[in-house]
Amino acid sequence: MKEPLLHIHHFEPTSRANGPGLRAVLWVQGCTLGCPGCFNPETHTKAAGENWPISFVIDKILAEQGDIEGVTISGGEPLQQRPALEVLLSRIKRETSLSVVLFSGYTWLEIQKMRQIERLLSNVDVLLAGRYEASQRIAEALTGSANKTIHFLSARYSIKDLQPVPVAEIILTEMGEIRLTGINPVHW
Repeated sequence: MKEPLLHIHHFEPTSRANGPGLRAVLWVQGCTLGCPGCFNPETHTKAAGENWPISFVIDKILAEQGDIEGVTISGGEPLQQRPALEVLLSRIKRETSLSVVLFSGYTWLEIQKMRQIERLLSNVDVLLAGRYEASQRIAEALTGSANKTIHFLSARYSIKDLQPVPVAEIILTEMGEIRLTGINPVHW
């Protein structure tokens, strides 16, 4: 059987603004939801990004495993790549003790109606669901807008763990690149 591929926008080995503790962050490429005001519009087109085998993604995560508490998956829209994402998340849970935070633009009701979604969600600790609504912007506790819902799918975290997460982060890479991330990132 051929190894599944994830269409990736970017991998950030360490971040404090994308979930509880120090986390690796994976932004997938491709989203058809098109939320007005989305912070990551460059992740929408499927024409950009790279296809990475799941084993390559796992290797990148394992390289950080001693330093990070978990992995955050964002996008783009991760649930538009469900088969590959399910393989990735099951391997993270099976091969590591890392937690998983998943951001989705789909509502909780839409997610519950997806075929065989239970297997994927069984590997997620925290799910943030719902389209970004600029008119309801709150930018706190990992929630961009008030309509988004938070689902604690394991006992690992509670709302108390999300509240101290910084709303923004500026990352300066070894190559001198500047990256802005978080639920309320700084704009130039």
